[in-house]
Amino acid sequence: MNKPYMGKILMVDLSNQALTEETIPDPVYQQYLSGMGLGAYVLYNRMPADADPLGPENILGFCSGFLTGTGSLFSGRWTLVGKSPLTGCWGDANCGGTFSPAIKRCGYDAVFFKGISSSPVYLHVKNGKTTLRDASDLWGHDAIETEEMLKKRHGSKAAVAVIGTSGEKVSLISGVVSDKGRIAARSGLGAVMGVKKLKAVVLEGVQRIGAHDPAAMKRLSRHCNKWVNFPMPLKLLPGKGMALVGTFLRVSPALFPQDGLLYKTILREWGTGGMNQMSIEMGDSPLKNWDGSNRDFPLAKSKKIDPDLIKDTEIVKYHCYSCPLGCGGICATKGKYAHTHKPEYESILALSGLCMNEDLDSVFYLNEILNRAGMDTISAGATAAFAIECYEKGILTKKDTDGLDLKWGNTEAMVALIKKMISREGIGDLLADGVKVAAQKIGKGSIEFAIQAGGQEPAMHDGRNDPGFNVHYSLEPSPGRHTLGAHLYYEMFQLWKRLKDLPKPSLLFTKGSKYKIDEEKAKVAAACSKFMSLSNGAGMCMFGLFLGSKKIPTFDWLNAASGWKLTPEDYMLIGERIQTLKQAFNIKHGIEPKNNFISSRALGTVPQQEGANKGRSVDIEKLAPGYWEQFGWDKNTGKPKQETLRKLDIK
Repeated sequence: MNKPYMGKILMVDLSNQALTEETIPDPVYQQYLSGMGLGAYVLYNRMPADADPLGPENILGFCSGFLTGTGSLFSGRWTLVGKSPLTGCWGDANCGGTFSPAIKRCGYDAVFFKGISSSPVYLHVKNGKTTLRDASDLWGHDAIETEEMLKKRHGSKAAVAVIGTSGEKVSLISGVVSDKGRIAARSGLGAVMGVKKLKAVVLEGVQRIGAHDPAAMKRLSRHCNKWVNFPMPLKLLPGKGMALVGTFLRVSPALFPQDGLLYKTILREWGTGGMNQMSIEMGDSPLKNWDGSNRDFPLAKSKKIDPDLIKDTEIVKYHCYSCPLGCGGICATKGKYAHTHKPEYESILALSGLCMNEDLDSVFYLNEILNRAGMDTISAGATAAFAIECYEKGILTKKDTDGLDLKWGNTEAMVALIKKMISREGIGDLLADGVKVAAQKIGKGSIEFAIQAGGQEPAMHDGRNDPGFNVHYSLEPSPGRHTLGAHLYYEMFQLWKRLKDLPKPSLLFTKGSKYKIDEEKAKVAAACSKFMSLSNGAGMCMFGLFLGSKKIPTFDWLNAASGWKLTPEDYMLIGERIQTLKQAFNIKHGIEPKNNFISSRALGTVPQQEGANKGRSVDIEKLAPGYWEQFGWDKNTGKPKQETLRKLDIK
């Protein structure tokens, strides 16, 4: 039968330049799919427990999704995996664009790298021929320059993933760039690529990607596309109208479950930046290094990042591979770079509200130079905010900051600071590895202002507003991640419509009920983790999944693509297995799960005295045992029990 997976991986040993094709048995795909699941399977079984994240034994994997190329929609994501040098934990980073199908068209489900090259190299795969080529002439060029050079060399159809100068300089907050600015940004895996002297991966393949039942795949995709194009009246609102929606959600004493059709309309109209002012007003966006509130960045200031202002600069929209929605865009802006990717919500708020910066032009500029350097915009903005607060508190002086007057809202100083981080010059060298490393070097109590979970800066979603974010920031095997679960995500996934044992949210509920600690909340959080582990194995986009499990037929696509006849419960068990294997990876590598809890400020240990999240706190110590028990992990330590590993057939 036609299979949706290629059945092979490529293992590259950079130390001796050995390239080896390996066949992966069918049962591995049946247990883990591909994507993140296959990555977890390879790394867990092959990486020694004492592997240095920046040493030769760390394995870096580029993994395509199980459903990529099968005719399903929203399935063009790829996952970068490795041991994170930022956290020491399981590390992964997710990216869209066009790179995922290129991996499979070369005949592989994943490409893995171990060892360290003695000089800069890049991998080139074309028509079954794999070679490591000299990259000395590419070293020192930014990510976009490098991609352009490689496409000039190998043709415009070549798919390219590269590191910029931040990866070369082994910044622990650097990622891997494709499609001239799309970044697999989190976990610091660009530093792993940099220390391995691997500048790029260039793929040129034409192999066919199969599916067991192509007719069923088309039928399911037509059903999905109908919902993607379902008209919603929200598109009649101007950008500033979203701020009023946020204000309503802030002042309303009760809430109703959110439907992803509303968010779909926002994405289509503005992209993720449609949430800018809405999130500030409702308390979702952390401000002033997580110490401020919507009162510190009110409408008079947030209007500078009105989504319509960003939309007005957009000259063309773009879609990731197999995406019918198209939330991306290329913008025309002032300054050196005429065209740039439309900044995402996370980037906009990290570079504006988190640092109290009101200058939209600077956000565009910083987004572009960080993309070119391959530095994570979330971590870069968070680290700048940390430095600004340290300066405000007198922990850092002008002498320490190379003369920069790091006051809140000082755009010129903030831009100069981030440029120093990219180049690792002066204070930038101190900050280029993120807030935890910087705080350890600075001392003087600065760790209090270093907002992180397990060493990673959390994204621009405040867990005091949605406690689910704090659960996943703190308890996921890859800490500090926002793309894995929240109460809001559960509402939009609508998993209870396919899995009858999962709780259905009330049609109307009080805000306070979100903070109640009970078994239902634990089930909700665990379901999100299982579903997203499964979906990352399949290569699915979270934004598509927000349309709901009946509108986005993930389970049915998996069956039609594979020929399997599994139930949604069976597939959730695969997600549980992937999640447990990642946790087992951490335990194998000496990680204590409790050490990954997010900083106390983000938990509201001392609640805010004003604003949208006034008086709110989240007790992660009490939430953790229930979440861990849902997976069959020890409720006191978070370590998977032996009987759980046996049940899931994890050796």
